[in-house]
Amino acid sequence: MDRRQFLFGLSSAALSHLQAGTHHTAKADACIFLAMLGGVSQIDTFDPKPKLTELNGKIMDWSKEKKTDQPNLFAKPRKFVASPFQFKRYGKCGREVSELLPETAKWVDELAICRSVQSDNGNHPAAVFQMNTGFIIPGNPSVGAWVTYGLGTANKNLPSFVAMPDYRSIPFSGAQQWGSGYLPAEYQGTVLRAGSEPIRDLVSPKDVSTELLEAEREALRGMNGAFGALRADNPELRARMDSYELAYRMQMEVPRVLSIDAEPAAVKEAYGLNDPVTASFGRRCLMARKLVEAGVRFVEIFTPSQSWDAHGDIKKNHEKNARETDKPIAALLADLKQRGMLERTLVVNMGEFGRTPDTPAEQETPGRDHNTRCQSMWFAGGGMKGGSMIGTTDEIGHKAVENVYHMHDVHATILHQMGLNDLRLTYYFGGRNRRLTDLGGRVIKELLT
Repeated sequence: MDRRQFLFGLSSAALSHLQAGTHHTAKADACIFLAMLGGVSQIDTFDPKPKLTELNGKIMDWSKEKKTDQPNLFAKPRKFVASPFQFKRYGKCGREVSELLPETAKWVDELAICRSVQSDNGNHPAAVFQMNTGFIIPGNPSVGAWVTYGLGTANKNLPSFVAMPDYRSIPFSGAQQWGSGYLPAEYQGTVLRAGSEPIRDLVSPKDVSTELLEAEREALRGMNGAFGALRADNPELRARMDSYELAYRMQMEVPRVLSIDAEPAAVKEAYGLNDPVTASFGRRCLMARKLVEAGVRFVEIFTPSQSWDAHGDIKKNHEKNARETDKPIAALLADLKQRGMLERTLVVNMGEFGRTPDTPAEQETPGRDHNTRCQSMWFAGGGMKGGSMIGTTDEIGHKAVENVYHMHDVHATILHQMGLNDLRLTYYFGGRNRRLTDLGGRVIKELLT
């Protein structure tokens, strides 16, 4: 056995240990995380507040509570803003959902909704970091990296963790949002694009023969082996070599898995691929389904950076973003369901925080500002209790008052459904065992089957 085979054997043994080391029976084999960047308004989606209709336009009295993460938020008078959207009840569970989301609302009996999630910082960059890594500062592993660290890969020819940002703008700090932080580099997310070339330069030039490619690969493998043998204690180098090997295997697998053109016309229509408004998000949702079906553990789909950030005009902003995402999300749920995949696939939909029930009094077109005290988010599939809901906010939707949960609790719930205990999933770094949930999170047990 040469050195490379020996190292591969060790890594395989370690991987087997990780895969056999789930802490309890998993309810989900994969997770699709839908990141609604900018912060969706809970008041205008899943948490109706009739009291705001009564107070609409009135100057608010915040004399008792002026704490905020936004400088000068209360420097000028502010007024209450009623939702411009109507709500009605859907499904057997009778859940109230805004007219903004007519397609997602049809699937409310599959959704497990939490209306009382809080976060720690109202600044977009810090809040997006917390949504993706559990902390408001950079340098920590993302949720997807922790999942793949704990579970390993289910398809050696595809990355375990895939990130799909929007072509218009990536999240704050870019790759750090799907990075591996202090975990080994092999656990970072691989970026796929939604166009005809998901990974740049993956396909070889047409005038280069298979024989030549294989000869080049063998020559590189030999040089890499000799180079790596002198630097066996460098995990970053090992990870880079492994990534090149994975890239070679992906040349065959990715085109097959992500062949959207071969999909039936009805599927393309369902995801909105024929409509320029829904095509981008819809294509990525369809790619997510195909990736999970092929064994990818964790897929994260991002809306454009700050897309839901409705300071100036809540109606115009949320209508635009809902039109882009509502139909594709419903199609994803329907597709997973009819293929028998939803039961073992956890779908998560959330932003970095919620929004306020008020706007500056001088604002002609009412918007909503950042609100860390409550947001509505939902899970579907993966052992979650469809049609369930937890969490109560005050009468104006300003803050959570019952069954209050934190972003750490959302992360703990994701890990739990995938067979991982957030307290036991650790990595020693900087003198102590580190976790996605820091000192630990609470699984949102009320939403579990």
